[in-house]
Amino acid sequence: MVALRLPRGLWTAALTVMLVVLGAPVAEGRDSPQDFVVQFKFECYFYNGTQRVRLLARYIYNQEEYARFDSDVGEYRAVTPLGRPDADYWNGQKEVLEQTRAELDTVCKHNYQIEEGTTLQRRVQPTVTISPSKAEALNHHNLLVCAV
Repeated sequence: MVALRLPRGLWTAALTVMLVVLGAPVAEGRDSPQDFVVQFKFECYFYNGTQRVRLLARYIYNQEEYARFDSDVGEYRAVTPLGRPDADYWNGQKEVLEQTRAELDTVCKHNYQIEEGTTLQRRVQPTVTISPSKAEALNHHNLLVCAV
């Protein structure tokens, strides 16, 4: 069983983001939707193994990214005006910046090392079979099925 390590402050950060978004002055003047989605996406990009690693922490409200941390930049940046208060706040917190910068090693590289032995070293040539579908009852005459 593989246990991926998540950033220690991930849940705290997600809760903080929700509270900041819901209490942001930009949102006060408009009606709040009944249904909304707040997302936090933590993405690691690897180039040539771990020779070059890039971390993106993306904050999204209703399918619109409003703030992000990019390890190539080294600080939080607002993507929309809604993200400006959050980015300014997080950049003003020395501990938050240090922890997020460290997550390049503690999360991205750590998870790469876990997966390297099991997933990334597999070099088996896949076999592919393509055959016509037998879905005559559905009137799909040109439907192909691909099995890998």
